[in-house]
Amino acid sequence: MTPAPPPDLLGLDRNQLAETLSPYIDRPFRVRQLYDAIHSRGLADFDAMTDLAKDLRATLAAHFRIERPEIASREISEDGTAKYLFRLIDGASIEAVDIPDGDRRTLCISSQAGCALACSFCVTGYWGAGRNLTAGEIVAQVLSIKQDRDHPADGLNLVFMGMGEPLLNLDNVGTAIEILAEHISIRRITVSTAGVIPGIEEIARWKRRPNLAVSLHAPDDELRSRIMPINRSYPLADLLEALRRFPLEPRRRITFEYILIKDVNDSLAQADRLAGLLQGISCKINLIPTNPDAVLGPTMVPSTPEQTAAFQERLYRHGYTATVRKTRGDDVSAACGQLRAFARDPRGFRGNAAPRIGDS
Repeated sequence: MTPAPPPDLLGLDRNQLAETLSPYIDRPFRVRQLYDAIHSRGLADFDAMTDLAKDLRATLAAHFRIERPEIASREISEDGTAKYLFRLIDGASIEAVDIPDGDRRTLCISSQAGCALACSFCVTGYWGAGRNLTAGEIVAQVLSIKQDRDHPADGLNLVFMGMGEPLLNLDNVGTAIEILAEHISIRRITVSTAGVIPGIEEIARWKRRPNLAVSLHAPDDELRSRIMPINRSYPLADLLEALRRFPLEPRRRITFEYILIKDVNDSLAQADRLAGLLQGISCKINLIPTNPDAVLGPTMVPSTPEQTAAFQERLYRHGYTATVRKTRGDDVSAACGQLRAFARDPRGFRGNAAPRIGDS
C-alpha cells in the first residue's frame, strides 16, 4: 500500500499554519517567515527559504510538503488567453485559464475536479463528477499561473468559474479565498454558483465576502430545470429570495450570468420575464453567447449577434445594466463551459449529463 503523502502546507491560513507547526516552531515570527516565503515569494522548496535555519528547513522537509501541481500542458489562444491543464498528486486533472485584458488579467480557476451538476451547456458537467479540490490545490493554481506568466498581484482579478461548483466545496474555497485575499483585493474575487442556496446563505455570514455571481440562464422553472438540473433542488423563487436577503456593501451588486442559446432562451419575451424576475435585487446581468462543443450536440448554438443585441437592449429598457461577455480562448477550448481536463479528442463515457436540449 502506498504511504500517504506528508501534509501540504499550501492550503493553510496563518492560524492553521501556526497550529500545525507548533510542535516544530515556537517562535511566531518564524511561522510568519514561512508563510510569506510560500505566498509572497512563491517558494515551494524548503531549501530555498534561506532566512530559516538549515536544521529547521530539514525538519520541515521531513514532515511536510508544499505541493504545486504539474503543468501537464499549456495552450495559448490567438487572443492571448492561456489554458492550463494541471495534474494533481493523485492523478486527477483540472484546468484553469489566464485571460489577458490590457494591463489587467483574470484568472479563472477550478474548485472541483469535474462537476456533478450536469448543466446542458457545460462540457465539464457532461463528463461528470470528480472530487473536491483542497484549499492548497485551489491556491496552487493561482501561484503556478502567476509564476509561469510572471504576473504581479496588482490588477489581477480572480473568478471561481472554472471546473466544479464552488459552493459544494465551500470550506476549502473559503480557506483559499482567505489566503488569496491577502494579495488580491476581496473586491477582485468573484465566486460563481449555479444556485446552491445553503452555500449562498453561508457566504452571507462571512465577515469578508467576495463578489457573488449566479448562473441563471432561464427566466422560468420549467426551462431552467431542463438545462440546469440543480433547479429541481433549488427553484427560482427560493433562490431569488435567498439573493434578496444577501448583504451587499455600498456600490456592490450581484452578477447574474445568462447563457444565450439560439431559439431556446433568447426571445424578447424571455428578456421581459427575466427583467421581472430580478426586480428588487441590486444586480447586473452578464450575457454569455454559449460556446459550442461536439459533445454538447447540435442544438447548443449561440444566439445570433442581432438577437443578442436585441436581448441586451430589452434589458436596458427595463433599467438593467447588461453586458455581453466577449468570447475568449474558444480556439483552445478555454471559453466559458468548455473546460474538460483532458485532451480535446475525448474518448470515453458520456458521464452523468442532463439530456441535451432536443434529446428525446
